[in-house]
Order: sequence, then C-alpha cells, then structure tokens
Amino acid sequence: MTSVNDFESVHAIVQDYFDGLHYGDVTKLRAIFHADTFLKAPDSRRSLEQWLSAVASRPVPSQQGISYEFKLLSVEVIKDQAMVKLECPLFEHRYIDFLGMLKEDGCWKIVTKMYTDLQAD
Repeated sequence: MTSVNDFESVHAIVQDYFDGLHYGDVTKLRAIFHADTFLKAPDSRRSLEQWLSAVASRPVPSQQGISYEFKLLSVEVIKDQAMVKLECPLFEHRYIDFLGMLKEDGCWKIVTKMYTDLQAD
C-alpha cells in the first residue's frame, strides 16, 4: 500500500531534481539517482556519469538569470514504484521528462529518465 510518506518522498526527489538542474548541483543530483541509471531521449543514450559530467560543465541556469519555472505535471505512486512527468525549461529548451523511481531498501531513487525537447523539430 502506498503511504503519504511515499508521496512526500517522491515529491522531495522531484524538488531536489529541479534544484539540482537550476543550481547545477551535481552532488544533489547524484544522490537522487540510482548508479545504474541511463538517460534516454530520441537518438540519445547517456549513462548517469556522462549526464552529470555534462551538467557540471555547462553554464548554471541560476547564475545566468534564468527563472525557476520547473513544473510537476503528474505523479503516480503504486506501492514501491513511481512515475512522474515534469516540465523542465532549460536555456533554449523546453523538456518534458518522465522519471521512473523505485523504492528499494526503504529509499526512493530515480532509476530511469526519458526526455524530449518540445522546442526541437
């Protein structure tokens, strides 16, 4: 059975995800992802380490004066799994992310990320 605490934990991960993206906080991002996560977009596959390296080397949105406009569009928690849909505007992109999470050993982690850019053709 899903508890209120599970929803709160999933929401906390989403908030850390948004903060990590906006502030370029690789430590915060690493903490919420399972180590074997792969990030998948059309014609693109990256390991967690490849993605974190890219985040660490790109400009930091908060330092660029980019407003914090991330949105949680939907969340579904069923027992020990969750799926969230997010809107993540970053730089010239408008990403829609699907984050899959699992609760293992009492701890929620992102285990998959799929995303697409609504701005791209």
